[in-house]
Amino acid sequence: MRSLLSPSRAALALFFVAAAVLPLFVDPRGHLLRVAAMVLLFAAMAQSWNIVGGLANQISLGHAAFFGLGAYTSTLLFLKLGLSPWIGMFAGALVAGGAAALLSLPTFRLKGHYFALATLAFAEVMRVIANSWAGLTGGPVGLSIPFMGTQPASFAFRAVSSYYWIILGLLAFVCLVFHLLASGAIGYRLRAVRENENAAEVAGVDTFRVKLTASVISAALTAMCGTVFAQFTFFFDPDSIFALAGISVRMAMIAIVGGLGTLGGPILGALFLIPLEEVANATLSSKAAGLSQFVFGVILIAAILIQPRGLMAWWPKKRPAAKAMPAPALPAAAKGA
Repeated sequence: MRSLLSPSRAALALFFVAAAVLPLFVDPRGHLLRVAAMVLLFAAMAQSWNIVGGLANQISLGHAAFFGLGAYTSTLLFLKLGLSPWIGMFAGALVAGGAAALLSLPTFRLKGHYFALATLAFAEVMRVIANSWAGLTGGPVGLSIPFMGTQPASFAFRAVSSYYWIILGLLAFVCLVFHLLASGAIGYRLRAVRENENAAEVAGVDTFRVKLTASVISAALTAMCGTVFAQFTFFFDPDSIFALAGISVRMAMIAIVGGLGTLGGPILGALFLIPLEEVANATLSSKAAGLSQFVFGVILIAAILIQPRGLMAWWPKKRPAAKAMPAPALPAAAKGA
C-alpha cells in the first residue's frame, strides 16, 4: 500500500489527470493546446530514448532515423496504398525495430562517443537517402498529408484536442513500457551494463542480447512517435524529420535535463524545455537574429551545470522504512521471577 501511495506515483497520476482535462479549459484549436501537445509528444520521444540512453547509458544521437522511418513508412503506406496510419504506425515500428537490430550488429562493439557518432552517421545517411529518392519520398519537397476533416479510421481529426488526447495516450503507453522494463529483470541487467559492462558479463549477463532488446523497443516506440507527429503536423521533409538538433539531440537533452534513467525525468524535461523554447522564440526572435537560440542555449547550459543529475534529483526521495524498535528491557525483579 505504501508503494502505491508514493509521492512519485501520486505526482505522475496527478499530471496525467491534469493533462487529460486541459483541453476542456483552453481553446480546442488554439496555439496553447498545440504547444501542450508538442510537450507531450517530445516527452514520449525522450522516454523512448531514455530506455537506451538512461537505463543502459548508450548515448544515441541517431534516434531521428527511427523517428523518420516511422513517419515515412506510415505516410507512404497511406498515400500509396490507402492503408490507415493506425496500421501504418505499427508497420513503421516494425521497420524501425528491424533497422535498430541491423544497426546494433556493428555499433554495439563501439563505446562512448564512438557509439554516439556511429548512430549520428546512420541518421545522416537516412536523411541523404530520403532527399535523394525523390520518386518515393518526395525528396526535399517533402510529403503532405491531405486534410480530410474528421475521419477517425484514417487518423484524421479537425480539432487539435483529438490529436492531443491521442498523444497523451501514447505518452502513457511509452511510460508504462519504460516502467515495466526498468522494474523487471531486463532493467536490472541494463543497469548492470550501465555501471560496468565487463563485470556484468562476468556475472552472467548476456550484454549484447539485453542491449539489443532495449534498442529495438526504443526504436519501435520512437517510430510510433514519428507517425503521430506526421499526422499531427500534416507535412514533413527529410531535413526536418531526420534533424540532428531538432529531433535526436532534443530528445536526448530533454531526458538529460529531466533526469536520466528515471520515469518522470523526460516529462519534467519536456515541461521545462519546450515551453522555454517557445517563449524564447516568441519574445526574442524579432529583436536580433539568433538571440532566442543563444538565450535558450545559455539557460540550458546553466540548468545542466546547476544540477547535472537532472530535475528529478530535486524530487523528494522515498523515506527509508522505520527500523524495528528494540524490545524494552525487563526490570531486574521480572528477570528473577
